[in-house]
Amino acid sequence: MSRSFDVALVVPLRGPAGILGPSAELCAQLAAEEVNRAGGVLGRELRLIPVDGGAPPRAVAAEVGALVDGGTVQGVTGWHISSVRQAVAPRLAGRVPYVYTALYEGGEHAEGVFLTSETPDVQLFPAMRLIARERCARRWYVVGNDYVWPRRTARAVRRYAAAEGLHVVGESFVPLATGDFSETLRRIEVSSADAVLMLLVGMDAVRFNRAFGRAGLAGRCLRLSTLMDENMLLASGAPATRDLFSTAGFFASMITPENLDFHGRYAARFGPEAPPLGSLGESCYEGVQLLATLVERAGGTDVRAIGANAESISYEGPRGLLRLRERHVNQRIYLAEARGVEFDVLTQLP
Repeated sequence: MSRSFDVALVVPLRGPAGILGPSAELCAQLAAEEVNRAGGVLGRELRLIPVDGGAPPRAVAAEVGALVDGGTVQGVTGWHISSVRQAVAPRLAGRVPYVYTALYEGGEHAEGVFLTSETPDVQLFPAMRLIARERCARRWYVVGNDYVWPRRTARAVRRYAAAEGLHVVGESFVPLATGDFSETLRRIEVSSADAVLMLLVGMDAVRFNRAFGRAGLAGRCLRLSTLMDENMLLASGAPATRDLFSTAGFFASMITPENLDFHGRYAARFGPEAPPLGSLGESCYEGVQLLATLVERAGGTDVRAIGANAESISYEGPRGLLRLRERHVNQRIYLAEARGVEFDVLTQLP
């Protein structure tokens, strides 16, 4: 092969989302190795250049921008929070393809940005509808970190709830890296909520789960999270996961040929001591695969050419055969319930 095709892999290595970093890095590495065994990207070896997505958004954007400015990387991918994406996308100015893999609030239209991620309309609202019907959960309390994804998602939830005859009975937004949820739990207790919608990141969600369990609220109201992977569930501990539901496009416990094969390749490559597979780390495998496929189909990194060809491509991964629609991956979404520190996938959402 000629010189390498270098990609900035932006995943959190610190802060509350840092718990997701190790799994995300390994899943991306596995994808890169598989792309290279298949011939690379445009005949060049795909190399990942790590960037700490847990740094302040402006710092992440400056680092990624410098890599692009200097011609060091020809693409960007990874899981990171929406405030980082909002800083990075304008800095790239559509010069290289950017595959964002985190679930998010929806509405991203910047040139050159492609998304493997779930959005509330296909992930959260169908889950709320099903839980409201099956568990008579009519009164919802929203707990989120105080930044763009939870704030905008909560705003959309209020509109959705009003249309569906549900009620948002309270909201609490806390800074990233919050350790004390006592005031939030007090508000939930006096709200008479049937269900809590968790829009918390990484260790913040873990700490909330533990505090929720200690407060004895699990017997009173269920929890639904759109950002709760297997690593976070394990860290929460079995006593803190009663009546905890999650919705995502991937769960490690799914019994599908694609997922079983993915588990086997991951275990064979990284061994039994590797971080557990989870939906958030796995999304980085999807990001690398999608980026490679987009560039191959377009014959280069021109984002207009990539965009013109995007909806004609498909690729196969642990989530099955996937295609793009309006620059978002069109995928199946599932609802799962925690059974101790593992997820039991209950159903595919409509």
